Amino acid sequence: MNRCHRIAAPALWSFFCLVALVGAFAWAPPVSAQTLEAPVQNEAAAGGRNFPEGTLRGQFMVVAAPEIVLDGRADRLSPGARIRSAENMVVTTGAITGQNLLVNYTRDPAGLVREVWVLTPTEASVKRASVGRPFLNFWPFVAASGATDDGKTPFNQLPTFGQ
Repeated sequence: MNRCHRIAAPALWSFFCLVALVGAFAWAPPVSAQTLEAPVQNEAAAGGRNFPEGTLRGQFMVVAAPEIVLDGRADRLSPGARIRSAENMVVTTGAITGQNLLVNYTRDPAGLVREVWVLTPTEASVKRASVGRPFLNFWPFVAASGATDDGKTPFNQLPTFGQ
């Protein structure tokens, strides 16, 4: 009775399956999502940096972190916001407090300012496609007009739901 043939056949079969599985992963083509790059508006053509699509431009001043003034309106920095200087170095808010700077910036989903890039003169000369365009169609912080209440309107003259 020869038992070697019974043991060798299943072990050999599993070895060939393992080799075939490793070979299938080794020669698989790259996934297309890994080769795509994020869309950018290229200010590098004029000698500047690449900024993400949808980046806005504005006048920026740190009042007392996280409070800022952006385009003349009070705003806030998000927790963990990054501010980069014209040399592309990270800058603390204390180093630029009170300075009025021309910047490109992005917002997070909550509407807070997430990333800020201080512009060089070369980058500032390039027109942004997103200037003057709100972050979203219903963005509440850029509306030119809206309901105001001076606190003196009688209760019966206040607008009701649906007006």
